[in-house]
Amino acid sequence: VQLVESGGGLVQPGGSLRLSCAASGFSFGSYGMSWVRQAPGKGLEWVAGITNSALTTKMTDSVKDRFTISRDNARNTVSLKMNSLKADDTAVYYCTKGRGSNFSVHVSWGQGTQVTVSS
Repeated sequence: VQLVESGGGLVQPGGSLRLSCAASGFSFGSYGMSWVRQAPGKGLEWVAGITNSALTTKMTDSVKDRFTISRDNARNTVSLKMNSLKADDTAVYYCTKGRGSNFSVHVSWGQGTQVTVSS
């Protein structure tokens, strides 16, 4: 299993970023996927999840109406579109592979991509 995140960087408050995760080494379309973040000095926080079929997506309350998770099973990618970014969104963002369609269990992790929201 390999998960490779990209798209992080430095953005001003109110700006947008799109994170992508390229998956390989497993049957991507059979697994739920999530994004999990870790802010400096804090613990891991689940951000968003999507089932294998993309029929169900869920977001933590702090990012609802600002973030969107999506996936392309033909290209083995999962994305996180982040709008109206705030300083509190600063974190390392990890892509995770679920257990079957369940995205709430994080079986495999990528190496993470840094998102910094600052003026």
